[in-house]
Amino acid sequence: MKTITKENTITTINPATGEEIQHYEYITDEVLTTKIENCHNAFLNWRHVSLEERAEAIRNLGKSLKKYKTEIAETMTKEMGKLLSQSEHEVDLCVAICEYTAENGPKELQDDERELSNGGKGIVAYRPLGVIYGIQPWNYPSYQVVRYAVASIMAGNGVLLKHASNVTGSAKILEKVFQDSGLPKDLFTVLIINHEQSDSVIKNDLVRGVTLTGSPNAGKDIGEKAGAQLKKTVLELGSNDAYIVLDDADIDVAVKMCVKGRIYNNGETCIAAKRFIVVESVYESFKKGFVAAMEAIKIGDPFSNENDMGPIAREDLRDELHDQVRQSVANGAEVLCGGEIPEGKGFYYPATILGSVQPGQPAYEDELFGPVASLIKAKDTEDAFRIANDSRFGLGGGIFSKDIDKAIKLAEDHFETGMVFINSFGLAEPTMPFGGIKNSGFGREHGGFGVKEFVNVKSVILRD
Repeated sequence: MKTITKENTITTINPATGEEIQHYEYITDEVLTTKIENCHNAFLNWRHVSLEERAEAIRNLGKSLKKYKTEIAETMTKEMGKLLSQSEHEVDLCVAICEYTAENGPKELQDDERELSNGGKGIVAYRPLGVIYGIQPWNYPSYQVVRYAVASIMAGNGVLLKHASNVTGSAKILEKVFQDSGLPKDLFTVLIINHEQSDSVIKNDLVRGVTLTGSPNAGKDIGEKAGAQLKKTVLELGSNDAYIVLDDADIDVAVKMCVKGRIYNNGETCIAAKRFIVVESVYESFKKGFVAAMEAIKIGDPFSNENDMGPIAREDLRDELHDQVRQSVANGAEVLCGGEIPEGKGFYYPATILGSVQPGQPAYEDELFGPVASLIKAKDTEDAFRIANDSRFGLGGGIFSKDIDKAIKLAEDHFETGMVFINSFGLAEPTMPFGGIKNSGFGREHGGFGVKEFVNVKSVILRD
């Protein structure tokens, strides 16, 4: 591919080697306008397609994802460094989302008849808004896109995608997959654009909604710009999820799940386990097992089955993570394992645990987007939840306890998050709502909720 001036191109980098992969040219403003118009025109026809036909198209999309699974997975691993096995699992999750939506979407979007107070009849109709603009991150290059795109298309909308620049290749493959599935041309459209062009998309009158997955700062910026245009938004932002180990926990299970929760996807997950709050009575036994297990994690080539983690997705992100570790240590934290950038090519960072974590440290206050765990001792259950909720974030969390009824009650009534996992670590489940509160954003995806985020909930009232 022709290489043009740096200001007009995206260059993707393999984080395992630091080598360039590909160059992509930004589209012009004129082409951008045309693409938005074409997506809108596709929507004008698609909105009148029956729910059953939309579901069948989404079912075919799942088949297309299966067809291109190897190409998608290998590209994701090459562009952002996750283990190949995890890239394959990500594609499987995308297929599951298609299958769930195809099966349940029509039921969720059926007109709802209601009896009026005067004995008349009311109808609640769910109708699409138009073109939905998605700004998506690099850490789950396929899942993040499929998550909002499939729900929006099921609802009858058109979809635009601005993907993170370092996974542009993944975006292009997804565009091919959507086209291969038989969906109408231009209904799903990838935009290779810069930030200024992205702002113009939000302002475009044909764009009716905006969804972002990213950092809280990005959420504030996009939320403000979309709000100024009076456009609905869904914001799925960062977090520093707390996993609480209670005195009656199975320590072996807690250690295993907490390690998985911290290193999965190279630790680069918004809903990853990040703060580990352990009650005093079992703190030392958990600490011993946790440190030993994290020290045993092997990092290296993400295409090799021998390794447990690949590299951080970009060099600047690794540098930022390491700065957070150093700032935490400078403010009293203790490195229990890891904490040093390894020599050699690639943007690797070891599985790391910080102890003596206190307020005022990045390890306590902020999101550490990488395999760095914050270990915190609590006096008892009440103190553990106080610490867990002492956060500006509220996406997910976890509880480890053998008393399931107690854990459920604590999860429902005392955890200030959108999701809670009990005796496990989880990412996303098509049948359950996904989203957070506080600085972790608002809106819900999955579980039948996502298909109704970008619809006109319309009242049709018939009087006697």
